[in-house]
Amino acid sequence: MVQYNFKKITVVPTRDDFIDIILSRTQRQTPTVVHKGYAINRIRQFYMRKVKYTQQNFHEKLSTIIEEFPRLDGIHPFYGDLLHVLYNKDHYKLALGQINTARNLIGKISKDYVKLLKYGDSLYRCKALKVAALGRMCTVIKRVGPSLAYLEQIRQHMARLPSIDPNTRTILICGYPNVGKSSFINKITRADVDVQPYAFTTKSLFVGHTDYKYLRYQVIDTPGILDRPFEDRNIIEMCSITALAHLRAAVLFFLDISGSCGYSIAQQAALFHSIKSLFMNKPLIVVCNKTDLQPLDGISEEDKKLVMDMKAEALKTLIGQGGDPTNEEGVLLTMSTLTEDGVITVKNAACERLLNQRVELKMKSKKINDCLNRFHVAMPKARDQKERPPCIPQAVLEAKAKKEMEKEKRKLERDLEDENGGAGVYSASLRKHYILAHEEWKEDIMPEILDGHNVYDFVDPDILNRLEELEQEEGLRQEQEGDEDLDMDVVELTQEEQEALTKIRNKKSSLIQQHRIKKSTAESRPTVPRKFDKDKKFTSERMGRQLSDLGLDPTRAINRARSQSRGRKRERSVDRDAMDLDVDQSNKKLRMRSTSRSRSKSRPPGELVPGEGYKDSAQKGKAMTLAKKSMMKRNKDARRVDADQTKVCYCPFRAFKNFGYVVLIMCTDAGIAHALPMLHCWLSAELIGRLRLLFILLM
Repeated sequence: MVQYNFKKITVVPTRDDFIDIILSRTQRQTPTVVHKGYAINRIRQFYMRKVKYTQQNFHEKLSTIIEEFPRLDGIHPFYGDLLHVLYNKDHYKLALGQINTARNLIGKISKDYVKLLKYGDSLYRCKALKVAALGRMCTVIKRVGPSLAYLEQIRQHMARLPSIDPNTRTILICGYPNVGKSSFINKITRADVDVQPYAFTTKSLFVGHTDYKYLRYQVIDTPGILDRPFEDRNIIEMCSITALAHLRAAVLFFLDISGSCGYSIAQQAALFHSIKSLFMNKPLIVVCNKTDLQPLDGISEEDKKLVMDMKAEALKTLIGQGGDPTNEEGVLLTMSTLTEDGVITVKNAACERLLNQRVELKMKSKKINDCLNRFHVAMPKARDQKERPPCIPQAVLEAKAKKEMEKEKRKLERDLEDENGGAGVYSASLRKHYILAHEEWKEDIMPEILDGHNVYDFVDPDILNRLEELEQEEGLRQEQEGDEDLDMDVVELTQEEQEALTKIRNKKSSLIQQHRIKKSTAESRPTVPRKFDKDKKFTSERMGRQLSDLGLDPTRAINRARSQSRGRKRERSVDRDAMDLDVDQSNKKLRMRSTSRSRSKSRPPGELVPGEGYKDSAQKGKAMTLAKKSMMKRNKDARRVDADQTKVCYCPFRAFKNFGYVVLIMCTDAGIAHALPMLHCWLSAELIGRLRLLFILLM
């Protein structure tokens, strides 16, 4: 079974977006740094890689477009003709052909410029060739911009087409506009087709699905068709003609016998006879709709004769399929979609006719013989006349009976509610689970008032005494738990200490409560720095006052808090020697001589530390100097990159090249001996004959 899903076609970008996508991908996925000091082969490979990568991206995107769009010659004729009706297959093929041509041109451009880049002799020339190659590729894409836009419009329209399977069981509804086709498909399927009291409400094909005998059927609602020449029909009507011509389905021709659609029965009969060639080899049923407005028996004799002619034509299709010519049931049916009278009958008749035709075709095909040859039904042959009834072991019967007993489940309140009238009638009994000496006591009614007294007050005469005993027992338990939680022995504390302890505990509980409140509102409460705390809630003076009120000495606590706070500024901590200086000495000198409390003095790097293995500080300094010198070359090599090229000068001279002249300025006499081999290395063979050498000896 072939499924056609045009919703999976990739979006076709515009020409500008196409170019931006490819060039940005090339920029991101290929190297971006090149220097003129690189070897020429490396520079060529750098730009050749960019050109090839861009061509590959263009090729992949264009190939995706060409492959995902359906080829009209390779799909079902129904979809091929439908796409031709909607989009004109000549324009469609021309657009895809231009995309294919663009793909080939881009490949040819890439091939030509890669050959040219192999002979690039400088960074500038290789870069210019790369720019030219990418520019020509983008120009090709800009030229096919209209084709890309046209294909994107086709893709959007194809994504809205219904998913129709041409090979499955199909029921096709056709007829004049406004005869009740969309109302019928809404009744038998879950499709939601717009229904309006005017013609051509349905402008395209709509699909719904229904079930019959555990099989899924595809129901297609087609737009209305008018009785006019084939050349004069528009695209909406041609969609219906295409479906009738190519889909192997049961056809329901709807006939409005009331005339409320705006067309007479004669016009509808003329349409039937003009398209009856499309009904060949298909189950055909003529459906007379809107019988609630006009019954079939109430139409005129002329109209009835036209209806009978259509019935005769439908009967011919039944005879052509090998049906019984005397059985006229299921050929002409009446119904009303408004009152739903006869709707299910029409649906069942169409499904049955289609199913019989498909089974008959399969039985006539050659494949059925291959299938029947694989089946063999074996029938046992009786060896004598003795009856042998089935024998089931007793253990199996007992197991079966036990299984049935286990299936009987306990009745729930819901089951009892359903048996006794349902919700609102049945009231569940709350006494059924009481544990009493006799079961009949559960439903006894207990009086509330007896002899003018409340019965529940006299149930137990000692109830008040028992309540007091329980309260006393609870109080003793709470006291024991409170004594266990105390961290100190309360008996040894004086009255004043007990009061102070009570205040501390109350304060602790209040602080815990405040902390919980602050924690719950921490997200919505702004953070205020301590220097802006005007209330001064957390100060050492306040702590001293509170400790003094409790009868404690706050001196040690205040000193400890001050020692753990932030250190004083550097200029405030003066060296001991500065205490002997004059008051007029500048603060700068004091800061220079001041020391910090937070850290000790640093040791000089050359100072000798016991255990390092040096004889004295001088030996340690020499060792550190040698270590630095040995690391200089390694550090320099570590910072060197591919672009750093060092040219070693073997002789003390300076060389200048300009306008075919080489001027060698020799710094010493020994440089002349080195000049000739150096020039032979610099100059190519074709320039040696053109250059004139001038040696100037510096004395």
